[in-house]
Amino acid sequence: MNQKKLYKLVETIASQRFSSEEKLLTEVLDQIVENENIKITSGRIWKLNREKRSYKIIYQTGIFEKLKRGFEIKVGEYPTFDLITKERTILGNETHKVLIEKGIFKYSASGVGSKLKINDHCYYEYILALNSDKIDNELRLNLNIIATALTSQIKQRRYSASASHLKADIDKARQLQKSILPEHEHRFGDYEIYGVTSPAEIVGGDFFDYLEAGEESERLGIVVGDAASKGVGAAAEAMYISGALRMASSFEIKISPIMRRMNQLVNRIFEDDKFASLFYGELSMHKGGLFLYANAGHNPPIFYKAESGKIEILDTTGPLLGPVPNAPYYIESINFSKGDVLLLFSDGITETSDSKFEQYGDDRLINIFKEVSSFSSKEIVLKILDDVVIYSKNGSYSDDKTLVAIKRID
Repeated sequence: MNQKKLYKLVETIASQRFSSEEKLLTEVLDQIVENENIKITSGRIWKLNREKRSYKIIYQTGIFEKLKRGFEIKVGEYPTFDLITKERTILGNETHKVLIEKGIFKYSASGVGSKLKINDHCYYEYILALNSDKIDNELRLNLNIIATALTSQIKQRRYSASASHLKADIDKARQLQKSILPEHEHRFGDYEIYGVTSPAEIVGGDFFDYLEAGEESERLGIVVGDAASKGVGAAAEAMYISGALRMASSFEIKISPIMRRMNQLVNRIFEDDKFASLFYGELSMHKGGLFLYANAGHNPPIFYKAESGKIEILDTTGPLLGPVPNAPYYIESINFSKGDVLLLFSDGITETSDSKFEQYGDDRLINIFKEVSSFSSKEIVLKILDDVVIYSKNGSYSDDKTLVAIKRID
């Protein structure tokens, strides 16, 4: 399953009303195991007991021999707990005698919630352990996303119960974010570009930018990003990433190193319930219309070829920024001819829903994009945005929305 869709799935389940965090965790685990697309066969939830210095099993579901109710493992007797604290999500061969006796030979586990200190060591409040027929890197990435989404939802529950937001501070944040976003329209060589972002709240986690690169600005970077969640926290992450990208572009750094460094920065600077998707592409004055790009888990942009009327989807070339600090990012390319258009967008466009909770979707976006592709980049963006707004007029789901169109006109 796509990482962002998996995050949204967990977020949707966890955002419902629950009487406790444990109820939230168990409901998410049940639905993950039942979802055929995720391919998880069973799972367990462990809770840290600081007084006893141990983890206690609080829930288990799926196809495997269950552990005894209330079973505990001392943190000092199981080095895996320290490894989870260090790396968050791990895969490995089981070493604990009791777990092996229950038929658990391989494990995949991830930390959830805040880290609590016991003596000189810190441990996650909860550990989510999942089993699958295939324990591999894809499972590790998926478990990372699940743990990230759960941690985010747990923290949001706590914030909403204890914190009140000051209107003046939010207004300042809104003004600051608006000042960082570029002008909507931009012209570069043979290309016209138009972008717009609309936050679901006063501030949001979506952003776009145009970054001049090269000694004589002979290249232009176009960026679209989406920080996880909404509101002030997501806006802070978005502003940080945008600022870091601007700085990186001034140092003549190539695309792959930029993406790797951004990934490491997000992983190091932000809490481990935060991540972001990012699309970064570069136009040049090259007459062949060369466009180089990397896509870190962002919605695949749509490339329309004017001469043939065909559509090309620019898939991801690396994982989301944050959860996997040493992930590689690859470069792909396309070539613009006169009349070709590239549409960049965030998931607030395709996942917006109508009154029947049906999503706008990729197919509708592609169809309207084809219909308006002959217009200017500005008209393309505004006509698509109008269609999205009309579609979602009576809908209940709202997320940040961003659209950027790049069109070759000469």
